[in-house]
Amino acid sequence: MRRAIGRSSDAASLPLGRFSAGFIINIAGCSYRYGQLASADSTTGYAVGNLIFETSRRHRVNSTLSLAADEALLRIVKATGHTGYVAMLDSTVVLGLRMRPGSKPLRVVTSPGDRLPAFCCSTGRAMLARLDDSAVRARYTAPLEPPSPNAPQTVDELLAALVVVRNKGWSMATDEILPGVESIAVCVEDAEGGEQVAICISYSAAMISANEKTRIVTLLMRAGCELGLKFDDGFWAAPRFAAFAAPSWNEAA
Repeated sequence: MRRAIGRSSDAASLPLGRFSAGFIINIAGCSYRYGQLASADSTTGYAVGNLIFETSRRHRVNSTLSLAADEALLRIVKATGHTGYVAMLDSTVVLGLRMRPGSKPLRVVTSPGDRLPAFCCSTGRAMLARLDDSAVRARYTAPLEPPSPNAPQTVDELLAALVVVRNKGWSMATDEILPGVESIAVCVEDAEGGEQVAICISYSAAMISANEKTRIVTLLMRAGCELGLKFDDGFWAAPRFAAFAAPSWNEAA
């Protein structure tokens, strides 16, 4: 359900069958009161509510790919001590599915169910990079609203950033949504089911060495290759990623 449903005029255009427009409007009103629908901004209609988002999140949390991604994430979190996340993409928004807290003194935490703009976070760009440029432009028809100077300022800047992600296989965001926070993410897709998730590690940008950052990239890339092989994700079969397909990826890099 991508566009808002009007409270009156749109109902008349729906394929209602034996149901009247008034009946549909009453059902929508009940759904609004129980949180399944929300009031759409700048319209007199309804959009998807938090309850439906949360139901979707709980379903995705228990999917096969999400569970496998969480297992891989947990190993990386234990190996590095940094907080990690599994997330999914909904149009232009990233939805957190799982969070694994790290053991480092500074724990960067956002909660499962939190929604973030996809264009200005590492998980979002890792997943947006799987789309071609025309599909990305179709999602971003309005000007971007960057939260900081470090985030892409225009759709053209976003597309340029996605080219880098496609070539390297991983995405990084620094001082974009959260000041002082840096994160690195990879994306994996289930070729059969079409499900797509990102695995992310977050940490304080000022408190990490270049060697530790390289280690995080290596562990995430090896996880991407392992899960990509398991779920037949052709992206990870590219020759440029062959060096990360070594066994025992969860060992210290």
